Amino acid sequence: MRVLYRGEGELIGWHDPDEHREWVLKNKSKELKDKRMSAREAVSKFIHDGDFLAIGGFGHVRVPMILVYEIIRQRKRNLTLEASPGVHDSDLLIGSGCVSKVEAAYCFGHELRGLSPASRRTVESGRCKVVAENSNAGFQWRFLAAMMGIPFIPARVLLGTETLKRSSAIVVECPFSGKPITLLPACYPDVALIHVSRCDIYGNAQIDGILIQDLELSRASRRLIISTEEIVDEERIRSEPWRTVIPYFLVDAVVEAPYGSHPCQMPFQYYFDEEHIGEWLTLSRTDEGIEEYLNKYIYGVEDFSEYLQLIGGEEKLQYLREVEALKRSADFPWARRSKK
Repeated sequence: MRVLYRGEGELIGWHDPDEHREWVLKNKSKELKDKRMSAREAVSKFIHDGDFLAIGGFGHVRVPMILVYEIIRQRKRNLTLEASPGVHDSDLLIGSGCVSKVEAAYCFGHELRGLSPASRRTVESGRCKVVAENSNAGFQWRFLAAMMGIPFIPARVLLGTETLKRSSAIVVECPFSGKPITLLPACYPDVALIHVSRCDIYGNAQIDGILIQDLELSRASRRLIISTEEIVDEERIRSEPWRTVIPYFLVDAVVEAPYGSHPCQMPFQYYFDEEHIGEWLTLSRTDEGIEEYLNKYIYGVEDFSEYLQLIGGEEKLQYLREVEALKRSADFPWARRSKK
């Protein structure tokens, strides 16, 4: 194929598919074994300074915040982050100094809540570099290529955009049509973090609601840490095998973490904690405010359970459960409008 254009972005996370397959065969066991461990142990064992990290969920929905906080608590450094489709998780990791390089789609805003003071300031000051850009779809297809064991995947995204220039994609002349087509390189993160609705002790995991890119991400990553709202019996998982979207042999660690996505939403279980997200957005306007937040909610607590008590304990968590339940009921204003 004739190369028409090469993006200027740094190529992050690419491996020869055959080399990756050999790595998996050598380093990943298919033994059906108990993989339960604490967040502290999982982060210490599987995440190292300089790793390339990718995080599941979307924006402020089903984000493994317990693992994000633990990365910050252990002061991991020089991480490279695939910042799509992350928002709150990316902002904290960049603002806390854990991340030095980012491949970004959308990670410098909190959607309707406004921009991300912490990560924007960190990038503008040069403490973190945006080394490549992509679209959300482009990222998902990079993971899809890795999942399929192919070095790249053709797509029609990015063509005609400034994002193409800043990406690691290549435009070639299609051998069938003769028209330009984008080749997105496969992407294999060193470690992926995904929060799920439930799983068994082996890592067979189920996700309620939309999967986003987590099916592809779980299969593209070399190491996978699962945090879960609850650990259930293997028999329950086996009784509905069609719901298991992440099989055990992909998983390296299982961290049981009720409310592990707080302050983000867990579909069907609890709503966003807007008060807490607002506190972060207010404090993160300055470096001093970031330190205040980190000292209070991360460095100043022993673990995630203590953090949950600090943010309001059972009273706050019950409120978030009730809001999520109301949102899905016929009494919620949005539900009434949608019926019309």
